[in-house]
Amino acid sequence: MIKLRQAALGFAVLVLAACGTSANPSLGPSSAPVGQGSIAPDASQPLAADSVTAYRTYLETNTDLLVQRTTTFSNAVVAGKIVEARALYAAAREPYERIEPVAESFGDLDPAIDARENDIAAGATFTGFHRLERALWQQNSLVGMAPIAKKLLADVIMLQTLVKTVDLDPATIANGAVGLLNEVSASKITGEEDRYSHTDLWDFAANVVGAQEAFNAVRPLVVARSATLATTIDAGFQALLGALQPYQKGTGYVLYSALTTADTQALSQLIDALADPLSQVAAIVVTAQ
Repeated sequence: MIKLRQAALGFAVLVLAACGTSANPSLGPSSAPVGQGSIAPDASQPLAADSVTAYRTYLETNTDLLVQRTTTFSNAVVAGKIVEARALYAAAREPYERIEPVAESFGDLDPAIDARENDIAAGATFTGFHRLERALWQQNSLVGMAPIAKKLLADVIMLQTLVKTVDLDPATIANGAVGLLNEVSASKITGEEDRYSHTDLWDFAANVVGAQEAFNAVRPLVVARSATLATTIDAGFQALLGALQPYQKGTGYVLYSALTTADTQALSQLIDALADPLSQVAAIVVTAQ
């Protein structure tokens, strides 16, 4: 699980340590031009507030969409409509995958919604999207799945409520972008996330888009201190999303099993190329506030 607030505080500690150990370390404006040094506090504070407002709007929009799509998916499962539920599964997950690090900050809610079978502790109940995925594709039966579907819907409705008051700051948002990219490299690129349906590319793309939106929320703060870094990250996202385009099919993507080893290696290289500059953002936005 990604501990968002702890990660943000960790970056703050590192940045303060780097600024000096005197009794009165200065984080005020320097004589360097904008884009090469620090910016004035009266300029950065509105930027920080705008970043939080923009990202909270994005969170709320996606949880609203998540509830909408999960309701339709859950209804199909409860009705025992296997073909319909299969068709709805990947799209239902997309809004969740865009904001996953925030969902992970709410303790047991993320495992209830999105845990994979191998992540379930001994004696715990396997629930959520992946339990229904297994029923739909491996077991080819929805017998006994109605309670699982209803609980999934209740859990995403709870998430919808919680994101309205989640504590956010620019460093937390920046760390969320890194967390989403880590999700791609840790489970999507390996094909283990949606192991039964092979719809991993839907999740992959949603993680990347979510990371890009989190970065865009804090981008003005980054530009104020390092326009070059912002441009580098923009190019990294453009390259990664562009590399996914050949695998698009209709409103979705081809099955992950259709990709070759060379395909996944090329995507992995683009993820790595983006990960390093993106990891620098949280420290920058902490000092820009």
